[in-house]
Amino acid sequence: MPRTTAHRTALAAALVTPLLLPLFAAGPARAHGAPTDPVSRVVACSPEGGERAGTAACRAAVAANGAPFTAWDNLRVANVNGRDRQVVPDGKLCSGGLPAYRGLDLARADWPATRMTPGATLRMRYVSTIPHTGTFRMYLTKPGYDPARPLSWSDLPEKPFAQVTDPALTDGAYRFEATLPSDRTGRHVLYTVWQNSSTPDTYYSCSDVVFPETEKESQKQEQEEKQEEQEESKERAAGRKSEAVKEKQKPAQSPAVQPSGPAPQGDEAPPATTSASPSGPSAPMLAGGAVAVLLLTGGATLAVRLRRR
Repeated sequence: MPRTTAHRTALAAALVTPLLLPLFAAGPARAHGAPTDPVSRVVACSPEGGERAGTAACRAAVAANGAPFTAWDNLRVANVNGRDRQVVPDGKLCSGGLPAYRGLDLARADWPATRMTPGATLRMRYVSTIPHTGTFRMYLTKPGYDPARPLSWSDLPEKPFAQVTDPALTDGAYRFEATLPSDRTGRHVLYTVWQNSSTPDTYYSCSDVVFPETEKESQKQEQEEKQEEQEESKERAAGRKSEAVKEKQKPAQSPAVQPSGPAPQGDEAPPATTSASPSGPSAPMLAGGAVAVLLLTGGATLAVRLRRR
């Protein structure tokens, strides 16, 4: 090989090799992942989150983040080695303390959530790209958790409620089951820690879940609603009673018959009269009839007296 050609080949290798090394070094790091069921915040608010990505919480998270969550499967911290509580600060559990995911730490009660049943079986689906060994630890926020406050380690129990080591990767996802605690109600956070044993990385994720209210609280709510209905019924009854009283207090209507007795004198005003029913005789007709009867009766009496004379 001519010296010129060999020199050029060496030079090209020197220039290209440094560019290729980071790519090869980044190969194992492509084994990223995140829960899709129950859906994690980073997946829900990513461009692949569908309708969830358009919710108010996700829009606020992207705005606070300063960029969309395109790398939803890359929320990982190296060299933690089980020291999660020492490495990840309070209030930054959902982002793992990584600035690129800080929007996930917003304290809100309207994150896209998955409905759960206390004491039921949790069927986790954790998407990953390359199989790795490691342990999944799952925590559920304590009873009384307040979603309007930043998530802290004190909100989580010391020990996970479930732990799974080296599950099989099937169709691009790890699938495993665990029994949920039976004493949770309302909104909570399922916090999943995946500590790799084949890499130095640990992955963190927050999945918002909602449990139904307890039977006692449901009964209390029903009683309150019943009490409100009774109060409304009382108010309606009081309103009807008030209307009835008003009706009784209205002045009585004058009778349709002209009152008898002497005619008013002086400044006394004549009593008001009410026209009679259209089907009956009018007052003038009654008066005329009475006069005619009197005349006939008087005439007959006079005639009888004249005959006796």
